Amino acid sequence: MLKQLIAIAVASSLMGCAATEPTAHAPKPLDTDTFNTRLNQQQDQLVAAINQQCQPADLTSLATLNSQVEQLSLQINHLNQAAKNLTAQKQAAVVTSAPSQCPKSALGDKFLLGEIENVFIDELNASFATRIDTGAESSSIDARNITLFERDGAQWVRFDVYTQGEKQPATNFESKVVRFVRIKQDANEKDDRRPVIHAHLKIGQYSAETDLNLTDRSHLDYPLLLGRKFIKDIAVVDVGQRYVHGKAKPPKPKQPDPEQPKAESAIVSSGKK
Repeated sequence: MLKQLIAIAVASSLMGCAATEPTAHAPKPLDTDTFNTRLNQQQDQLVAAINQQCQPADLTSLATLNSQVEQLSLQINHLNQAAKNLTAQKQAAVVTSAPSQCPKSALGDKFLLGEIENVFIDELNASFATRIDTGAESSSIDARNITLFERDGAQWVRFDVYTQGEKQPATNFESKVVRFVRIKQDANEKDDRRPVIHAHLKIGQYSAETDLNLTDRSHLDYPLLLGRKFIKDIAVVDVGQRYVHGKAKPPKPKQPDPEQPKAESAIVSSGKK
């Protein structure tokens, strides 16, 4: 297209010149081949001139683009290297950092008890639904037909316990009395003097021992009560929970060897009534 425009312009100029000059000085007529040859030469000269003018700008623009591409490549390489370094630092931090330690429990060495727990008494070989009461000082168990007697100069007690619920016959037990306590339920009532026995308890996986005073708890919901003396220094009570250690009964202890003498404070079962 450019060449055609140039050819037209050259032809027009030649024709104009031919029309204005006098006839006397007119050059010899050119044949078609000569005219085309000269026309092509002039076209080539014009194209070369135009290319010469455009070439520096194109080269400069191309050089600028190449420079920008090189700079972008360098920046990309720097970013890739920084990402690799950051990943390596994170991996090293994960490997070398000390494992986080769980905060110490606020319970310390104590274990948690709910308001109601299932408690197994070794000496009675039975489990009881038990109320854990921080408002009560001592612990007590429901005992019926409590009878005091002496044996070898020591004070003993005989009593009945419903180890399988009141729908089943009670079991009679005998135990040495470790002491007596006086419990006053009401300011207007007299003190209730109760015999106290020693017992070993299991609550879930925990074992403990405590003193239990014997009293008729038939009017109460739970046959066994554990008070502050038992809870102190060994347990924390959450009254919003029940049976934290489950309702399943602990395994029964092995039966004692009949040939071995029993301890003086042991509770002896006299059988069911």
